[in-house]
Amino acid sequence: MQIGTPTLDQLAVLLAIADHGSLAAAGRALGRATSVIAYQLDGLEGQLGLRLFVRGSTRRPRLTEAGRLVLAHAREMLGNVSALKAGVAALSEGQEAELSLSVTVMFPTETLVAALTALQARFPTLAVRLHVEALGAVQARLFDGSATLAIGGALDGVNERLVQRALAGVPLVPVAAPGHPLARPGIAPGEAQRHLQLVLTDRSRLTEGKDFGVLSPRSWRLGDMSAKHALLKAGAGWGNMPVPMVAEDLAAGRLVRLDLPDWPGTAYPIALLHRPDHTPGPAARWLMDWLAALQAGESP
Repeated sequence: MQIGTPTLDQLAVLLAIADHGSLAAAGRALGRATSVIAYQLDGLEGQLGLRLFVRGSTRRPRLTEAGRLVLAHAREMLGNVSALKAGVAALSEGQEAELSLSVTVMFPTETLVAALTALQARFPTLAVRLHVEALGAVQARLFDGSATLAIGGALDGVNERLVQRALAGVPLVPVAAPGHPLARPGIAPGEAQRHLQLVLTDRSRLTEGKDFGVLSPRSWRLGDMSAKHALLKAGAGWGNMPVPMVAEDLAAGRLVRLDLPDWPGTAYPIALLHRPDHTPGPAARWLMDWLAALQAGESP
């Protein structure tokens, strides 16, 4: 037996009957006569060679086992068609198909998650490609074209080549495990230089040879913030960390904020960045405005 190919119209009739409980109710929902609904269903069952509903003169149509399986496939197929139409409509209105975002590891994860969740709700058909990077690797993705929008730190001589929109900075503080020698009170100036400092390093060449907040000549260079975080808690050394990332550790006593005369801490500048030869699309502009409003204390 050769199985025919159902039309989208036939599948829509199948869903309407299943959802509304009768051929007459499906006809009202679709704005068609009951006879037309019956004709479409007969045609679908004939093409598939399956009985999809048990029908009687007085009983409501009841899905057969085969009908339930076909119904599941029909829902998925019609859902995909709806998503396709929504995506095409968005593209025709100028929305970008994909947003590739490069974000500094210093940016609070909670804020990033909230922003992307809001973006998904506002642009449900938008594809997102997220890169989390350290230091100049954030901006490097803009220059090599693998990202169209960045949330990065201030880099002298680099950000000047980009269009910038400042956001609130992220506080950085020196921390160590409670048993570290620098965790005791009354640390003398220069004492931090005698102890191993864990330093986040840049995988790109944009900041090659440059150090940020490095006091100690004894240092480990780490390309991964999670590894640095874990080593700090293990007592391997001391280092600067963004407050949002270590707030729970500080509260629980797994890490302590160091009182260093040479380095009380600082704020890591954050900015929205894009190349001057790339105009952000509607979704990117919406995300930029959302983040700016959030950090200005306004309702996004």
